[in-house]
Amino acid sequence: MSVPDLVSGARDGDPRAVGRLISLVEDESPLLREVMAALAPYARTARRAHVVGITGSPGVGKSTSTNALVTELRRAGKRVAVLAVDPSSPFSGGALLGDRVRMQDHALDPGVFIRSMASRGHLGGLAWTTPQALRVLDAAGCDVILVETVGVGQSEVEVAGLADTTLVLLAPGMGDGIQAAKAGILEIGDLFVVNKADRDGADEVRRHLRTMLALADRGEGAWKAPIVKTVAATGDGVAEVAAEIERHLGWLEESGELVRRRTRRARDEIESIALTRMRARWGDVHGRSELDELADAVVAGESDPYTAADRLLDVLGA
Repeated sequence: MSVPDLVSGARDGDPRAVGRLISLVEDESPLLREVMAALAPYARTARRAHVVGITGSPGVGKSTSTNALVTELRRAGKRVAVLAVDPSSPFSGGALLGDRVRMQDHALDPGVFIRSMASRGHLGGLAWTTPQALRVLDAAGCDVILVETVGVGQSEVEVAGLADTTLVLLAPGMGDGIQAAKAGILEIGDLFVVNKADRDGADEVRRHLRTMLALADRGEGAWKAPIVKTVAATGDGVAEVAAEIERHLGWLEESGELVRRRTRRARDEIESIALTRMRARWGDVHGRSELDELADAVVAGESDPYTAADRLLDVLGA
């Protein structure tokens, strides 16, 4: 199928067309420029997908919580997409865990699109092609896009720059509020969910979070991140999570923060594409040895890193 046919099919809700377009994104197809250009006009529509990032340490129940949240959103009549970013297989480069296996409740629902994407070694808990995949799903008419990350840590918080709303999952026995602060997730969370709340220690985790959030006061008029307890395996508390996500969207729209976040997202996407192209050109420099010569000069004290970087950019014509 041609790119216009694929885009038309995606707009009509054809999951095969949507899947094919995302595959072109993941494979960095030569057709990717044409795909993005064809999707651009649909960004002008007033109705845009609400992007919700879901992150948390391995073992807190991200996939189970995502599955339960999809059920709740479908009850509300929303069309939902799930991008589950998995670690990559060292052999095939493909998604290793395959979250679709754990979301079979929605496998036959035409109102739900589920796709596993491989992180392919990219830090930050996301695949670097995730922003382009979001554009495909947005144009396909999804109301909510859930982005489930690999995990969370000190280098894995970039989901906050990708999502309109960031949901952070914690669980008893998986670390307290101080560890959460060290990981940097207190700064990125718009909504905190203490999952597996039927276990001992759930109230303690909630108290730790409340204390740490109070110390990290974001100022007058800022969003006050709520803390919700859930048992995702049974669905307890998930309706409250969905309600808080909707409430946060209302605040984003009213405060103007939604436009600011999406503008920042587009800026970061442009920068990432430009830097990726620049690194591809650096690969040619490796073959010509200019970079090696500049590195030798820095080691020998004949140059400094900034001057060497300027010379490298001159070589690349940047």
